[in-house]
Amino acid sequence: MTSDVTETRYRGLGFAAHPTGLTTLYFTELWERFSYYGMRALLILFMVAPVEAGGLGFNTPNAGSIYGSYTMAVYLLAVPGGFIADRMLGAKRSVLFGGLAIAAGHYALAIPTLTTFYLGLILIAFGTGLFKPNISALVGALYSHDDLRRDSGFSLFYMGINIGAFIAPIVTGFLAQSAMFKGWLAAAGFDPALSWHWGFAAAGIGMTISMLLFARNMRGLNNPDPVPLSLEPTFKREGFYIALATLGLLVLALLSDVSGFRWLRWLFILVPLACVLYGASQTNPDARRLAAVGIYFIAAMIFWAIFEQAGTTLSLFADQLTRNDIAGFAFPSAWFQSANPIFVILLTPLIAALWLKLGAQQPSAPAKFGLALVFLAAGFLLMIPAASYAAEARVSPFWLIGLYFLFTIGELLLSPVGLATMTRIAPERMTGIVLGFWFLAAALGNKLAGDIGGAFTASDPDTLVLSFLAQAGIVAAAAALMFALVPVAKRLSEGDN
Repeated sequence: MTSDVTETRYRGLGFAAHPTGLTTLYFTELWERFSYYGMRALLILFMVAPVEAGGLGFNTPNAGSIYGSYTMAVYLLAVPGGFIADRMLGAKRSVLFGGLAIAAGHYALAIPTLTTFYLGLILIAFGTGLFKPNISALVGALYSHDDLRRDSGFSLFYMGINIGAFIAPIVTGFLAQSAMFKGWLAAAGFDPALSWHWGFAAAGIGMTISMLLFARNMRGLNNPDPVPLSLEPTFKREGFYIALATLGLLVLALLSDVSGFRWLRWLFILVPLACVLYGASQTNPDARRLAAVGIYFIAAMIFWAIFEQAGTTLSLFADQLTRNDIAGFAFPSAWFQSANPIFVILLTPLIAALWLKLGAQQPSAPAKFGLALVFLAAGFLLMIPAASYAAEARVSPFWLIGLYFLFTIGELLLSPVGLATMTRIAPERMTGIVLGFWFLAAALGNKLAGDIGGAFTASDPDTLVLSFLAQAGIVAAAAALMFALVPVAKRLSEGDN
Protein backbone atom coordinates (compact mmCIF):
# COMPACT_ATOMS: atom_id res chain seq x y z
CA MET A 1 0.00 0.00 0.00
CA THR A 2 1.37 3.41 -0.94
CA SER A 3 0.35 6.96 -0.21
CA ASP A 4 -0.22 9.66 -2.81
CA VAL A 5 3.48 10.45 -2.96
CA THR A 6 4.36 6.87 -3.95
CA GLU A 7 1.67 6.11 -6.50
CA THR A 8 3.02 5.07 -9.91
CA ARG A 9 0.49 7.07 -11.92
CA TYR A 10 2.94 9.65 -13.27
CA ARG A 11 3.65 10.01 -16.96
CA GLY A 12 5.83 12.28 -19.06
CA LEU A 13 9.46 13.34 -18.97
CA GLY A 14 11.76 14.44 -16.16
CA PHE A 15 10.10 14.98 -12.78
CA ALA A 16 6.66 14.53 -14.34
CA ALA A 17 7.43 10.83 -14.71
CA HIS A 18 8.18 10.44 -10.99
CA PRO A 19 6.46 10.79 -7.60
CA THR A 20 6.09 14.40 -6.44
CA GLY A 21 8.20 13.78 -3.32
CA LEU A 22 11.27 13.52 -5.54
CA THR A 23 11.22 17.30 -6.07
CA THR A 24 11.45 18.03 -2.34
CA LEU A 25 14.30 15.58 -1.83
CA TYR A 26 16.05 16.83 -4.98
CA PHE A 27 16.30 20.42 -3.76
CA THR A 28 17.10 19.43 -0.16
CA GLU A 29 20.03 17.35 -1.35
CA LEU A 30 21.10 20.05 -3.82
CA TRP A 31 21.72 22.57 -1.06
CA GLU A 32 23.22 20.05 1.33
CA ARG A 33 25.74 19.07 -1.36
CA PHE A 34 26.40 22.77 -2.01
CA SER A 35 27.50 23.04 1.60
CA TYR A 36 29.62 19.88 1.54
CA TYR A 37 31.40 20.40 -1.78
CA GLY A 38 31.82 24.11 -1.15
CA MET A 39 33.77 23.28 1.96
CA ARG A 40 35.57 20.28 0.45
CA ALA A 41 36.89 22.37 -2.46
CA LEU A 42 38.76 24.53 0.06
CA LEU A 43 39.71 22.04 2.75
CA ILE A 44 43.10 20.67 1.70
CA LEU A 45 44.11 23.97 0.06
CA PHE A 46 43.29 25.78 3.33
CA MET A 47 45.29 23.27 5.36
CA VAL A 48 48.46 23.52 3.22
CA ALA A 49 48.28 27.31 2.72
CA PRO A 50 50.91 29.22 4.75
CA VAL A 51 49.79 30.81 8.00
CA GLU A 52 50.56 34.27 6.66
CA ALA A 53 48.14 33.56 3.79
CA GLY A 54 45.39 32.67 6.26
CA GLY A 55 45.89 28.89 6.09
CA LEU A 56 46.94 26.37 8.69
CA GLY A 57 50.44 25.74 7.32
CA PHE A 58 50.23 21.94 7.50
CA ASN A 59 52.59 19.81 5.41
CA THR A 60 51.02 17.80 2.59
CA PRO A 61 51.17 14.32 4.25
CA ASN A 62 49.59 15.67 7.44
CA ALA A 63 46.91 17.54 5.49
CA GLY A 64 46.19 14.44 3.39
CA SER A 65 45.83 12.29 6.50
CA ILE A 66 43.41 14.76 8.15
CA TYR A 67 41.44 15.09 4.91
CA GLY A 68 41.18 11.31 4.55
CA SER A 69 40.20 10.78 8.18
CA TYR A 70 37.55 13.51 8.03
CA THR A 71 35.96 12.33 4.79
CA MET A 72 36.11 8.76 6.08
CA ALA A 73 34.27 9.78 9.25
CA VAL A 74 31.63 11.63 7.20
CA TYR A 75 30.63 8.36 5.53
CA LEU A 76 31.56 5.93 8.33
CA LEU A 77 29.05 7.54 10.67
CA ALA A 78 26.33 6.75 8.13
CA VAL A 79 26.23 3.23 9.65
CA PRO A 80 25.05 4.32 13.13
CA GLY A 81 23.05 7.06 11.39
CA GLY A 82 21.14 4.41 9.46
CA PHE A 83 20.61 2.38 12.63
CA ILE A 84 19.24 5.38 14.53
CA ALA A 85 16.78 6.05 11.72
CA ASP A 86 15.70 2.40 11.42
CA ARG A 87 15.28 1.82 15.14
CA MET A 88 14.47 5.15 16.74
CA LEU A 89 14.03 8.46 14.89
CA GLY A 90 12.86 7.47 11.43
CA ALA A 91 14.46 8.73 8.24
CA LYS A 92 12.70 12.12 8.14
CA ARG A 93 13.68 13.28 11.62
CA SER A 94 17.20 11.90 11.14
CA VAL A 95 17.62 14.05 8.05
CA LEU A 96 16.34 17.12 9.90
CA PHE A 97 18.57 16.71 12.98
CA GLY A 98 21.57 15.77 10.88
CA GLY A 99 21.15 18.82 8.67
CA LEU A 100 21.05 21.15 11.65
CA ALA A 101 24.33 19.69 12.95
CA ILE A 102 25.95 20.14 9.52
CA ALA A 103 24.91 23.81 9.39
CA ALA A 104 26.39 24.38 12.86
CA GLY A 105 29.64 22.75 11.71
CA HIS A 106 30.05 25.04 8.73
CA TYR A 107 29.45 28.11 10.85
CA ALA A 108 32.11 26.83 13.27
CA LEU A 109 34.58 26.63 10.35
CA ALA A 110 33.81 30.27 9.59
CA ILE A 111 35.45 31.23 12.90
CA PRO A 112 39.25 31.51 12.37
CA THR A 113 40.66 29.37 15.18
CA LEU A 114 42.18 25.89 15.19
CA THR A 115 39.69 24.74 17.85
CA THR A 116 36.65 25.74 15.80
CA PHE A 117 38.26 24.14 12.72
CA TYR A 118 38.30 20.72 14.36
CA LEU A 119 34.91 21.32 16.03
CA GLY A 120 33.41 22.14 12.63
CA LEU A 121 34.77 18.95 11.07
CA ILE A 122 33.36 16.87 13.93
CA LEU A 123 29.88 18.45 13.71
CA ILE A 124 29.74 18.01 9.92
CA ALA A 125 30.84 14.38 10.20
CA PHE A 126 28.18 13.52 12.80
CA GLY A 127 25.49 15.46 10.98
CA THR A 128 26.25 13.87 7.63
CA GLY A 129 26.12 10.44 9.24
CA LEU A 130 22.46 11.09 10.07
CA PHE A 131 21.61 12.98 6.89
CA LYS A 132 23.25 11.14 4.02
CA PRO A 133 21.92 7.54 4.18
CA ASN A 134 18.45 8.57 5.24
CA ILE A 135 17.68 11.08 2.52
CA SER A 136 18.61 8.35 0.02
CA ALA A 137 16.29 5.97 1.88
CA LEU A 138 13.48 8.52 1.51
CA VAL A 139 14.06 8.57 -2.24
CA GLY A 140 13.89 4.78 -2.36
CA ALA A 141 10.61 4.87 -0.42
CA LEU A 142 8.98 6.74 -3.30
CA TYR A 143 9.09 3.61 -5.49
CA SER A 144 7.71 0.10 -5.22
CA HIS A 145 10.17 -2.82 -5.26
CA ASP A 146 9.77 -3.58 -8.98
CA ASP A 147 9.26 0.00 -10.25
CA LEU A 148 11.45 0.38 -13.35
CA ARG A 149 11.64 4.15 -12.73
CA ARG A 150 13.85 3.61 -9.67
CA ASP A 151 17.25 3.92 -11.40
CA SER A 152 15.98 6.88 -13.44
CA GLY A 153 14.65 8.58 -10.29
CA PHE A 154 17.96 8.16 -8.51
CA SER A 155 19.75 9.54 -11.56
CA LEU A 156 17.60 12.70 -11.39
CA PHE A 157 18.22 12.91 -7.64
CA TYR A 158 21.91 12.60 -8.40
CA MET A 159 21.67 15.52 -10.79
CA GLY A 160 20.44 17.65 -7.87
CA ILE A 161 23.51 16.60 -5.91
CA ASN A 162 25.71 17.76 -8.73
CA ILE A 163 24.00 21.08 -9.38
CA GLY A 164 24.85 21.91 -5.78
CA ALA A 165 28.37 20.54 -6.25
CA PHE A 166 28.84 22.62 -9.42
CA ILE A 167 27.74 25.93 -7.91
CA ALA A 168 29.57 25.43 -4.61
CA PRO A 169 33.27 25.59 -5.67
CA ILE A 170 32.54 28.61 -7.89
CA VAL A 171 31.03 30.51 -4.96
CA THR A 172 33.37 29.37 -2.19
CA GLY A 173 36.45 29.38 -4.45
CA PHE A 174 35.73 33.00 -5.43
CA LEU A 175 35.28 34.01 -1.78
CA ALA A 176 38.36 32.14 -0.55
CA GLN A 177 40.90 32.53 -3.37
CA SER A 178 40.07 35.37 -5.76
CA ALA A 179 42.09 38.57 -5.69
CA MET A 180 38.92 40.51 -6.44
CA PHE A 181 37.14 39.42 -3.27
CA LYS A 182 40.29 39.85 -1.18
CA GLY A 183 40.45 43.41 -2.49
CA TRP A 184 36.85 44.01 -1.48
CA LEU A 185 37.59 42.70 2.02
CA ALA A 186 40.61 44.97 2.39
CA ALA A 187 38.63 48.00 1.18
CA ALA A 188 35.91 47.24 3.74
CA GLY A 189 38.44 47.00 6.57
CA PHE A 190 38.54 43.18 6.86
CA ASP A 191 41.66 41.03 6.84
CA PRO A 192 41.91 39.56 3.30
CA ALA A 193 43.93 36.62 4.64
CA LEU A 194 40.74 35.42 6.35
CA SER A 195 38.89 35.06 3.04
CA TRP A 196 38.91 31.25 3.51
CA HIS A 197 36.39 31.62 6.32
CA TRP A 198 33.98 33.61 4.16
CA GLY A 199 33.93 30.57 1.87
CA PHE A 200 33.16 28.28 4.78
CA ALA A 201 30.36 30.61 5.91
CA ALA A 202 28.80 30.46 2.43
CA ALA A 203 28.70 26.67 2.76
CA GLY A 204 26.78 27.08 6.03
CA ILE A 205 24.22 29.30 4.32
CA GLY A 206 23.64 26.57 1.72
CA MET A 207 22.96 24.04 4.46
CA THR A 208 20.53 26.40 6.17
CA ILE A 209 18.54 26.74 2.92
CA SER A 210 18.48 22.94 2.63
CA MET A 211 16.93 22.53 6.06
CA LEU A 212 14.32 25.22 5.50
CA LEU A 213 13.17 23.47 2.32
CA PHE A 214 13.04 20.07 3.96
CA ALA A 215 11.25 21.18 7.11
CA ARG A 216 8.58 22.86 5.01
CA ASN A 217 7.78 19.75 2.95
CA MET A 218 8.78 16.75 5.08
CA ARG A 219 5.19 15.84 6.03
CA GLY A 220 4.49 14.81 2.44
CA LEU A 221 7.17 12.11 2.57
CA ASN A 222 7.02 8.55 3.87
CA ASN A 223 9.54 6.83 6.09
CA PRO A 224 10.93 3.77 4.23
CA ASP A 225 10.28 1.43 7.19
CA PRO A 226 7.99 1.52 10.22
CA VAL A 227 9.82 3.13 13.14
CA PRO A 228 9.92 0.70 16.09
CA LEU A 229 10.05 1.82 19.67
CA SER A 230 13.58 2.31 20.97
CA LEU A 231 12.63 0.22 24.03
CA GLU A 232 12.64 -3.04 22.07
CA PRO A 233 14.71 -5.67 23.93
CA THR A 234 17.30 -5.85 21.15
CA PHE A 235 17.68 -2.09 20.66
CA LYS A 236 20.34 -1.41 23.29
CA ARG A 237 22.33 -4.51 22.39
CA GLU A 238 22.28 -3.80 18.65
CA GLY A 239 23.07 -0.13 19.22
CA PHE A 240 26.02 -1.04 21.43
CA TYR A 241 27.43 -3.43 18.84
CA ILE A 242 27.09 -0.89 16.02
CA ALA A 243 28.64 1.91 18.07
CA LEU A 244 31.50 -0.39 19.13
CA ALA A 245 32.09 -1.56 15.55
CA THR A 246 32.04 2.02 14.23
CA LEU A 247 34.48 3.22 16.89
CA GLY A 248 36.70 0.19 16.37
CA LEU A 249 36.81 0.72 12.61
CA LEU A 250 37.65 4.39 13.07
CA VAL A 251 40.49 3.53 15.46
CA LEU A 252 41.85 0.84 13.12
CA ALA A 253 41.73 3.21 10.16
CA LEU A 254 43.60 5.89 12.08
CA LEU A 255 46.08 3.31 13.37
CA SER A 256 46.74 2.25 9.78
CA ASP A 257 48.41 5.66 9.29
CA VAL A 258 51.08 4.76 11.83
CA SER A 259 54.32 3.26 10.58
CA GLY A 260 54.34 -0.47 11.27
CA PHE A 261 50.55 -0.77 11.12
CA ARG A 262 49.92 0.05 7.47
CA TRP A 263 49.16 -3.63 6.84
CA LEU A 264 45.81 -2.99 8.55
CA ARG A 265 44.59 -1.42 5.30
CA TRP A 266 44.36 -4.92 3.81
CA LEU A 267 41.51 -5.54 6.25
CA PHE A 268 39.43 -3.03 4.26
CA ILE A 269 39.27 -5.69 1.53
CA LEU A 270 39.68 -8.95 3.44
CA VAL A 271 36.91 -8.44 6.01
CA PRO A 272 34.18 -7.58 3.46
CA LEU A 273 35.38 -10.46 1.30
CA ALA A 274 35.05 -12.87 4.24
CA CYS A 275 31.52 -11.55 4.88
CA VAL A 276 30.60 -12.08 1.21
CA LEU A 277 31.82 -15.69 1.29
CA TYR A 278 29.97 -16.39 4.54
CA GLY A 279 26.69 -14.82 3.38
CA ALA A 280 26.87 -16.60 0.01
CA SER A 281 27.22 -19.95 1.79
CA GLN A 282 23.96 -19.46 3.71
CA THR A 283 20.50 -20.57 2.62
CA ASN A 284 18.75 -17.60 4.24
CA PRO A 285 17.67 -15.19 1.43
CA ASP A 286 18.46 -12.10 3.53
CA ALA A 287 21.99 -13.37 4.23
CA ARG A 288 22.52 -13.90 0.52
CA ARG A 289 21.26 -10.40 -0.27
CA LEU A 290 23.73 -9.02 2.26
CA ALA A 291 26.46 -11.00 0.48
CA ALA A 292 25.51 -9.18 -2.71
CA VAL A 293 25.75 -5.90 -0.80
CA GLY A 294 29.29 -6.97 0.10
CA ILE A 295 30.27 -7.42 -3.56
CA TYR A 296 29.00 -3.95 -4.44
CA PHE A 297 30.73 -2.64 -1.29
CA ILE A 298 34.18 -3.82 -2.37
CA ALA A 299 33.79 -2.49 -5.92
CA ALA A 300 32.54 0.88 -4.63
CA MET A 301 35.36 1.21 -2.10
CA ILE A 302 37.98 0.74 -4.83
CA PHE A 303 36.10 3.18 -7.06
CA TRP A 304 35.94 5.92 -4.41
CA ALA A 305 39.58 5.47 -3.35
CA ILE A 306 40.58 6.56 -6.86
CA PHE A 307 37.69 8.89 -7.69
CA GLU A 308 38.11 10.94 -4.51
CA GLN A 309 41.62 11.93 -5.55
CA ALA A 310 39.64 14.93 -6.79
CA GLY A 311 39.86 16.42 -3.31
CA THR A 312 43.54 15.59 -2.76
CA THR A 313 45.96 14.68 -5.58
CA LEU A 314 43.94 16.31 -8.36
CA SER A 315 43.20 19.42 -6.30
CA LEU A 316 46.91 19.91 -5.63
CA PHE A 317 47.74 19.08 -9.27
CA ALA A 318 45.30 21.79 -10.35
CA ASP A 319 46.78 24.31 -7.91
CA GLN A 320 50.48 23.64 -8.47
CA LEU A 321 50.95 22.06 -11.92
CA THR A 322 48.06 23.33 -14.09
CA ARG A 323 47.50 26.66 -15.84
CA ASN A 324 44.48 28.17 -14.13
CA ASP A 325 43.24 30.11 -17.14
CA ILE A 326 41.29 29.49 -20.34
CA ALA A 327 41.51 31.92 -23.28
CA GLY A 328 43.11 34.51 -21.03
CA PHE A 329 40.46 34.23 -18.30
CA ALA A 330 42.12 33.38 -14.98
CA PHE A 331 40.18 31.52 -12.30
CA PRO A 332 40.77 30.03 -8.82
CA SER A 333 42.09 26.46 -8.82
CA ALA A 334 39.09 25.42 -6.70
CA TRP A 335 36.91 25.92 -9.79
CA PHE A 336 38.23 22.67 -11.26
CA GLN A 337 36.03 20.98 -8.66
CA SER A 338 33.02 22.16 -10.67
CA ALA A 339 34.06 20.23 -13.80
CA ASN A 340 32.76 16.89 -12.56
CA PRO A 341 29.33 18.14 -11.44
CA ILE A 342 28.74 20.15 -14.62
CA PHE A 343 29.37 16.99 -16.63
CA VAL A 344 26.94 15.16 -14.34
CA ILE A 345 24.31 17.83 -14.95
CA LEU A 346 24.78 17.55 -18.72
CA LEU A 347 24.91 13.76 -18.88
CA THR A 348 22.38 12.74 -16.22
CA PRO A 349 19.25 13.46 -18.30
CA LEU A 350 20.73 11.37 -21.10
CA ILE A 351 21.59 8.49 -18.77
CA ALA A 352 18.20 8.64 -17.02
CA ALA A 353 16.39 8.64 -20.37
CA LEU A 354 18.56 5.75 -21.56
CA TRP A 355 17.59 3.58 -18.56
CA LEU A 356 13.92 4.41 -19.09
CA LYS A 357 14.14 3.59 -22.79
CA LEU A 358 15.99 0.30 -22.25
CA GLY A 359 13.70 -0.72 -19.39
CA ALA A 360 14.23 -4.39 -18.62
CA GLN A 361 16.92 -4.58 -21.35
CA GLN A 362 19.34 -2.24 -19.56
CA PRO A 363 22.63 -3.66 -18.19
CA SER A 364 22.42 -5.23 -14.75
CA ALA A 365 23.70 -3.35 -11.71
CA PRO A 366 26.95 -5.37 -11.43
CA ALA A 367 27.63 -4.84 -15.16
CA LYS A 368 27.17 -1.09 -14.69
CA PHE A 369 29.67 -1.25 -11.81
CA GLY A 370 32.21 -2.97 -14.05
CA LEU A 371 31.79 -0.31 -16.73
CA ALA A 372 32.19 2.42 -14.09
CA LEU A 373 35.58 1.04 -13.11
CA VAL A 374 36.66 0.92 -16.77
CA PHE A 375 36.00 4.64 -17.23
CA LEU A 376 37.76 5.44 -13.96
CA ALA A 377 40.89 3.61 -15.11
CA ALA A 378 40.76 5.49 -18.42
CA GLY A 379 40.75 8.81 -16.54
CA PHE A 380 44.04 8.10 -14.81
CA LEU A 381 45.60 6.73 -17.99
CA LEU A 382 44.84 10.12 -19.54
CA MET A 383 46.79 11.87 -16.76
CA ILE A 384 50.03 9.95 -17.42
CA PRO A 385 51.19 12.19 -20.29
CA ALA A 386 49.94 15.27 -18.42
CA ALA A 387 52.18 14.41 -15.47
CA SER A 388 55.12 13.96 -17.85
CA TYR A 389 54.58 17.36 -19.48
CA ALA A 390 54.34 18.98 -16.04
CA ALA A 391 58.08 18.39 -15.62
CA GLU A 392 58.72 21.36 -17.91
CA ALA A 393 55.81 23.75 -17.31
CA ARG A 394 52.26 24.02 -16.05
CA VAL A 395 49.98 21.97 -18.28
CA SER A 396 46.75 22.82 -20.05
CA PRO A 397 43.58 22.75 -17.93
CA PHE A 398 41.98 20.48 -20.53
CA TRP A 399 43.89 17.46 -19.21
CA LEU A 400 41.99 17.69 -15.93
CA ILE A 401 38.76 18.53 -17.72
CA GLY A 402 39.15 15.38 -19.84
CA LEU A 403 39.80 13.30 -16.74
CA TYR A 404 36.70 14.65 -15.04
CA PHE A 405 34.62 13.82 -18.12
CA LEU A 406 35.71 10.16 -17.95
CA PHE A 407 35.30 10.11 -14.17
CA THR A 408 31.78 11.45 -14.52
CA ILE A 409 30.66 8.70 -16.85
CA GLY A 410 32.00 6.17 -14.37
CA GLU A 411 30.30 7.93 -11.47
CA LEU A 412 26.92 7.90 -13.22
CA LEU A 413 27.28 4.17 -13.83
CA LEU A 414 28.02 3.45 -10.17
CA SER A 415 26.78 5.96 -7.61
CA PRO A 416 23.08 6.46 -8.42
CA VAL A 417 22.83 2.83 -9.53
CA GLY A 418 24.37 1.72 -6.25
CA LEU A 419 21.90 3.79 -4.22
CA ALA A 420 18.99 2.38 -6.19
CA THR A 421 20.29 -1.19 -5.84
CA MET A 422 20.81 -0.91 -2.09
CA THR A 423 17.24 0.31 -1.54
CA ARG A 424 15.95 -2.54 -3.75
CA ILE A 425 17.85 -5.51 -2.26
CA ALA A 426 17.96 -4.43 1.40
CA PRO A 427 16.20 -6.94 3.69
CA GLU A 428 13.03 -5.70 5.39
CA ARG A 429 13.61 -3.13 8.17
CA MET A 430 17.29 -2.87 7.23
CA THR A 431 17.14 -0.14 4.57
CA GLY A 432 18.93 2.49 6.65
CA ILE A 433 21.61 0.09 7.86
CA VAL A 434 22.28 -1.25 4.36
CA LEU A 435 22.58 2.31 3.03
CA GLY A 436 24.88 3.00 5.94
CA PHE A 437 27.13 0.15 4.76
CA TRP A 438 26.95 1.53 1.23
CA PHE A 439 28.34 4.81 2.51
CA LEU A 440 30.88 2.90 4.60
CA ALA A 441 32.44 1.86 1.27
CA ALA A 442 32.80 5.56 0.45
CA ALA A 443 34.24 6.13 3.94
CA LEU A 444 37.05 3.64 3.50
CA GLY A 445 37.60 4.77 -0.08
CA ASN A 446 37.94 8.38 1.08
CA LYS A 447 40.42 7.35 3.75
CA LEU A 448 42.58 5.64 1.15
CA ALA A 449 42.19 8.65 -1.15
CA GLY A 450 43.51 10.96 1.56
CA ASP A 451 46.51 8.72 2.19
CA ILE A 452 47.31 8.52 -1.54
CA GLY A 453 46.94 12.29 -1.86
CA GLY A 454 49.32 12.84 1.06
CA ALA A 455 52.12 11.42 -1.11
CA PHE A 456 51.60 14.09 -3.80
CA THR A 457 54.67 16.06 -4.77
CA ALA A 458 54.74 18.74 -7.44
CA SER A 459 58.54 18.52 -7.71
CA ASP A 460 58.69 14.93 -9.01
CA PRO A 461 56.50 14.34 -12.08
CA ASP A 462 58.06 10.90 -12.65
CA THR A 463 56.63 9.73 -9.34
CA LEU A 464 53.24 11.09 -10.36
CA VAL A 465 53.40 9.13 -13.63
CA LEU A 466 54.05 5.88 -11.75
CA SER A 467 51.29 6.68 -9.26
CA PHE A 468 48.71 7.34 -11.98
CA LEU A 469 49.75 4.18 -13.85
CA ALA A 470 49.51 2.01 -10.73
CA GLN A 471 46.08 3.33 -9.84
CA ALA A 472 44.78 2.79 -13.38
CA GLY A 473 46.06 -0.80 -13.26
CA ILE A 474 44.38 -1.57 -9.94
CA VAL A 475 41.03 -0.24 -11.14
CA ALA A 476 41.27 -2.12 -14.45
CA ALA A 477 41.86 -5.39 -12.55
CA ALA A 478 38.86 -4.65 -10.31
CA ALA A 479 36.72 -4.03 -13.41
CA ALA A 480 37.67 -7.41 -14.90
CA LEU A 481 36.77 -9.15 -11.63
CA MET A 482 33.43 -7.33 -11.42
CA PHE A 483 32.47 -8.45 -14.92
CA ALA A 484 33.31 -12.03 -13.95
CA LEU A 485 31.05 -11.79 -10.88
CA VAL A 486 27.99 -10.42 -12.74
CA PRO A 487 25.97 -13.70 -12.62
CA VAL A 488 26.92 -14.33 -8.98
CA ALA A 489 25.93 -10.82 -7.86
CA LYS A 490 22.61 -11.02 -9.73
CA ARG A 491 21.74 -14.36 -8.13
CA LEU A 492 22.66 -13.25 -4.60
CA SER A 493 20.72 -9.98 -5.00
CA GLU A 494 17.49 -11.99 -5.34
CA GLY A 495 18.38 -14.20 -2.37
CA ASP A 496 18.53 -17.27 -4.64
CA ASN A 497 20.67 -20.34 -4.04
